Amino acid sequence: MILVEPQLGENIGMAARAMGNFALSRLRIVNPRDGWPNIAAQRAAAGADQILERAELFETVEQAVADLTLLFATTARAHDQAKPVVAPSDAAAEIVAHVANGVAGGVGIMFGRERYGLQNEEVALANRIITFPVNPGFASLNLAQAVLLIGYEWFKLSTGGALPFAMPERSEPASQHQMQAFFDNLVRELDRVEFLRPPEKRETMLVNMRNIFTRMDPTKQDMHTLHGVVMAIAEGRKGPAKGGVLDGEQATRLRALLAEHGQAASPSDSGGTVRGLARLLRRNPTDAERMLWQALTRDRRFAGQFKRQTPIGRHIPDFVSFVHRIAIELVNPSESESIVADRAARRSWLEARDYRVVEMRVADVERDLEAELGRLEASLRQAG
Repeated sequence: MILVEPQLGENIGMAARAMGNFALSRLRIVNPRDGWPNIAAQRAAAGADQILERAELFETVEQAVADLTLLFATTARAHDQAKPVVAPSDAAAEIVAHVANGVAGGVGIMFGRERYGLQNEEVALANRIITFPVNPGFASLNLAQAVLLIGYEWFKLSTGGALPFAMPERSEPASQHQMQAFFDNLVRELDRVEFLRPPEKRETMLVNMRNIFTRMDPTKQDMHTLHGVVMAIAEGRKGPAKGGVLDGEQATRLRALLAEHGQAASPSDSGGTVRGLARLLRRNPTDAERMLWQALTRDRRFAGQFKRQTPIGRHIPDFVSFVHRIAIELVNPSESESIVADRAARRSWLEARDYRVVEMRVADVERDLEAELGRLEASLRQAG
């Protein structure tokens, strides 16, 4: 690669980087405007320092091309010279053949100045002209871009177009039996929700759906995954103790059960039951609990200061800050008498031990969380 009187060190460095991308290492520079070595070129080379360190410096173009037997001149404009004009791909094919046949002498490709390219007398030294199939209304290429295009075409031919990596090996293709089992399961679940309607279109819909999956060319692992997706949707959201989300009614029933066990059981056997029920609540938060917990963990005012569903003695408030000795209780609408009584007993027990209890209505949390957080912040200041 021969750069004729390049003007910017950055372009020399980026040209060297482009050469490195395509295993080109021999760089010749003719009379660079800003001298050599050039710190700007080194910075722009981005790891192609060895190409710059081995670059050969010449005072004239004639000196730079004297030992070459095949010389190309790159240009974006016609120079009215009677010599072959080729595209980068054709030039690359000739270069590959030249090298493969062991023709004496080297091959060179000249690139002109950033401002106005190669002069007529410089183009006259070349055996061929390379021009690029670009927009004729805006044909000028950056110096490094031109080097990149030539390098790409040459490297693609010399390596047979091999890519550096391929798609990871997948699991073996799904068998027809496996695909049929999945499809039967899918159709069964779709029938349960009456998706395949109207009846007269059922067969057409089934054919269309089957074609969707056969076009995928799925693997066994794909079928396992799709089967799991269908079953997860069919079963709905997870139930208690599986990390799901309880709706308000479910949470209220569970809290009532927790309150009843806490009141009815003797001190000797209530601990395990109460904590077990509390674990269900912890694993299955309501929407309001989830919203408030996310705020308490992410908001700088409260982050790291609260715990959720953590026992204080035999009582388990919704949230507690041991640092500030504050407990937060979420009040659901239409709570049962046992829940109200249990909360009152818990509040009395906590206040007797210098805990401040802040009650928040679920509806208020869901409607205006920021206002409730502001109220909590005020309680923290009072506690401090």
